[in-house]
Amino acid sequence: MKNEKLKINEIKRVKIILIAAGIIAAIVVVWWVIRGVQQTEISLEADQQIDVTPQQIESIRAIGQWEFLAISNEELVDTTRKGIFSDDHLARIYYGTVRLGIDMQKMDSTWITTQGDSITLWLPSPTLLDKNFIDEARTKSFHESGRWTARDREILYHRAEQRMRRYSLTEKNIETARQNADVQMRRLMQSMGFQHVNIQWK
Repeated sequence: MKNEKLKINEIKRVKIILIAAGIIAAIVVVWWVIRGVQQTEISLEADQQIDVTPQQIESIRAIGQWEFLAISNEELVDTTRKGIFSDDHLARIYYGTVRLGIDMQKMDSTWITTQGDSITLWLPSPTLLDKNFIDEARTKSFHESGRWTARDREILYHRAEQRMRRYSLTEKNIETARQNADVQMRRLMQSMGFQHVNIQWK
């Protein structure tokens, strides 16, 4: 009987030891997990990189000629031909609209560079978009006396064209076209998600 009691006590003691060991092991595991979590840094970073896709490039190029400034012109051009008894006179009024802008279809792939949410545009200075800017349908004969050939009228036409070019393609007008281009390009790029738009003129 005494031996049986000793065995029971021994079993109880072993059970207590095992339970205590299990509790200690659980505490150690929990402590280890907590310590590992505290030492682990969780970093979440938003991807600020914005890429301009080839499709977007093509859609911009598809705009074609992008006009930034239009200058209306009216020129009275005349010529006189001396005669023996009287002089011949030819005077005509020409109307035209000189348009300054950029032909986007001529832009190559290097005109846009991106970095994060910033974009740089390398643009050529606005130039004459259409060389045939005189509206011949509106041309009026102001005064005509004598006989004049088609060649005479063509010479007068080119004189009017040169005047309109000289009066329209000034540095002031080109700068105004640049400023308009700057505003419109910035709006376009910001609508595509770019926060910082840098425009450089070639």
